[in-house]
Amino acid sequence: MSVWWLLLLAGLPTFLLGVFVWVVIQHLPSAEMPSTLKHPAKLLFMYYMLQYLIALGNILEKLRICAMPRFLQFLQGLMTIKKDPNVLVTDMHFGTVPVRLFKPKELSSKPHRGIIFYHGGGAMIGSLDFYHGLGNLLASETDSVVLMVGYRKLPDYHHPALANDCLNASIYFLKNLESFGVDPSRVVLCGESIGGWAVANVMQILPSIASLPQIQAQVLIQPIVNLINFQLPSHQQSKNVPFLTRDMMFMCMLKYLTIDLSWKDAMLTGAVIPLEKWKKYRKWLSSDNIPRRFWSQDPQLEFLAPFNEAAYLETKHVWSAEISPVLADDKIISQLPKTFLVSCENDILRDDVLLYKKRLEDQGVPVSWYHVEDGFHGCLMLCDKKCFSFPCSMKVVNAVVSYIKGI
Repeated sequence: MSVWWLLLLAGLPTFLLGVFVWVVIQHLPSAEMPSTLKHPAKLLFMYYMLQYLIALGNILEKLRICAMPRFLQFLQGLMTIKKDPNVLVTDMHFGTVPVRLFKPKELSSKPHRGIIFYHGGGAMIGSLDFYHGLGNLLASETDSVVLMVGYRKLPDYHHPALANDCLNASIYFLKNLESFGVDPSRVVLCGESIGGWAVANVMQILPSIASLPQIQAQVLIQPIVNLINFQLPSHQQSKNVPFLTRDMMFMCMLKYLTIDLSWKDAMLTGAVIPLEKWKKYRKWLSSDNIPRRFWSQDPQLEFLAPFNEAAYLETKHVWSAEISPVLADDKIISQLPKTFLVSCENDILRDDVLLYKKRLEDQGVPVSWYHVEDGFHGCLMLCDKKCFSFPCSMKVVNAVVSYIKGI
């Protein structure tokens, strides 16, 4: 028996190395590093490591040992969090939703500003611990009470669990602002990536609850707000740029929405879009809304493949405003608070931000916009990761902090 264990231990490093080599060979031809990116070698290495861990997770899933998302979450949970001596951190639950409260230790004669933050991670990774440093930073730099929401994720929970957790936690917080030392007239709703999508989703509902203090501003950092048109310029230009490649985006998105991955090509080509719906919503979804300076020199024009009714029936829920917030009625959009949008040039979701920007502006919502030329998707979450941080990480943080301090 001991011989088998020795063989296993001897073969394990070879197996792990083989998987890593396979991942590099598989992704090396497709990974793109635009010239505006700073430290491309570092980003490429981190991307390979992420794909390596996903590959190991998929192997464990096929062996029925552990689901791939749970494997990534386990590894993520091994990281240590850094304490800030100037911030008091409290873990608690609002009902069944875990939340983390960050509050400046320095005594104040008046209530603090409040920030409700939904983290990113594609509903698969991301956690209160992983974004702990950002919570500390927001609390200390803006002198605010920060509520970070730990919503439910894959593999056990699918839509609408994430949005429901964010909504319920936010309602509880807004009902009890005084007990948390928060000024009801200065509450900001903030989110990154899928957390930004949650902000757009939750803000469709909160203004209609008259008993709650009104959100003064919303901050959406690289959000996804459109799950219909995947032929936008940024989808063409950045489909292979880490961290959020097109394959990664579809893996997370389809898993969360319980759409079979076999419908990916139909969604990419627009075969799931009925002509009458495209005629109705094109004014909000079309590439025509993207300023020409963001187009490549040789753009691929939008072209809908022949309609596939079976694919449409399997994916039609993406046409709801709670999944594609850019489709919300004019009445709902016009009631939204002033907005700060952050986009990154090398991000497949760059044009989602631009679509939403125009959608809000057309309804008279005051919009401020910050664009990071050397940025990529997910750079915000690396802001406190020292050697893994990038210049664009702090650019995003500083822009968000500066905007919130003005609330």
